[in-house]
Amino acid sequence: MSQSSPNTQSVAAFDMSGTRMLITGAAGGIGQATAKLCGQLGATIVLSDFVESSRLDEIANQIKGVVATERCDVTKRDAVEAMVKRHGPFTALADTAGVCPYDDDWMSPDWNETAFQKVIQVNVLGPINLARAVMPGMIERKYGRIALCGSIAGWAGGLRAGPHYAASKGGVHALVRWLAQRATPHNVTVNGVAPGPIETGMTATGGYDVSKYPMKRMGQPEEIASMLTYLCSPGAGFVAGAIMDVNGGTLLR
Repeated sequence: MSQSSPNTQSVAAFDMSGTRMLITGAAGGIGQATAKLCGQLGATIVLSDFVESSRLDEIANQIKGVVATERCDVTKRDAVEAMVKRHGPFTALADTAGVCPYDDDWMSPDWNETAFQKVIQVNVLGPINLARAVMPGMIERKYGRIALCGSIAGWAGGLRAGPHYAASKGGVHALVRWLAQRATPHNVTVNGVAPGPIETGMTATGGYDVSKYPMKRMGQPEEIASMLTYLCSPGAGFVAGAIMDVNGGTLLR
């Protein structure tokens, strides 16, 4: 092999041309960045989010490899299963759907559980519904990649987020391990990524002080997308039940 020739084995590890992928939360910053990178690597992609269909179609028109879009509420089991039936079978799932309200004053005498229930439904029930829909087919075909979005809040209790978000992301971390125990023997890998504070629409009103972070900046959606893409690629075949920290050194474990 000449010095200028590529390492074909390494290149193949990130070749996603045989991957049919579902990306949820696709209208968000991390979801869009993940779709763009996976599309560039050859994946065939279905985009899903709860935004208006016209907005999702607008995003899809800018991303290579997108073959379908669908407006879907991931908290609704029937809707998720119908979407997977229409557009599958999938060899990879990247779930980036999530909510993080910053106005939940849980110590207030007027606090109620409405915000808590919404966060748990989207951030925990959503991944459960998605895994239930895609994992059996992956197990039957003896191949699959599932990547869920946890958070630094799932480890540290949150930087700016409330208890509902911290609890939900801790739940995602546990869910990754629970699913991995059942999927790994069938050559289906389930992993997660735990972002630190990322510059997206979700964090715009969070009041983050970047001077307190080692890199003195927020992370970028593309920096999380790179890890999600890796976890959904052929190259991550021996990674199972892992929560990958991508937080710029904000939390060292």
